[in-house]
Amino acid sequence: MAENETPSTEQAQAASGHAAEAKPVLNRKLLSETIDIIRQSLQADGGDVALIDCTDDGVVTLEMQGACAGCPLSTYDMSEGIERILKEHVPGVTRVQPAVL
Repeated sequence: MAENETPSTEQAQAASGHAAEAKPVLNRKLLSETIDIIRQSLQADGGDVALIDCTDDGVVTLEMQGACAGCPLSTYDMSEGIERILKEHVPGVTRVQPAVL
């Protein structure tokens, strides 16, 4: 770059190490389809899960229903099971949280 040229925003960010990372856009259709697959396993045991909300920053809010609603292991199922599966199969999911009733 010549002495009198100013660096572009991208060049300045890259040089300073602060380049913005491109976040994948959450595919809501894929999210819903993946939850439907997970739902089949829960329904086999008398439970269910409902998608309450998903934000643009990848936070998915779910409500455990049926037998899962009162199960002491539902928190574990959500964090170690459902969250892991959604993060693995749905780009853009960053976190899964239970609905606050």
